[in-house]
Amino acid sequence: MSEEAVPQQGGTAQPKGLLQQMEELMASLNADLSALDADLSAASTGSAPAEEGGATA
Repeated sequence: MSEEAVPQQGGTAQPKGLLQQMEELMASLNADLSALDADLSAASTGSAPAEEGGATA
């Protein structure tokens, strides 16, 4: 029954296993989060950091 929900690909290529699909999705998500973190870090360096604003006075 679950095989009917997943369209089968033609040709000799074997369908990906669920674990392989999850690993690829996690790798993609990790790359996206790393890029977002880099963007946020670059944006926060343009303004005064909140931690250092009053710590030296």
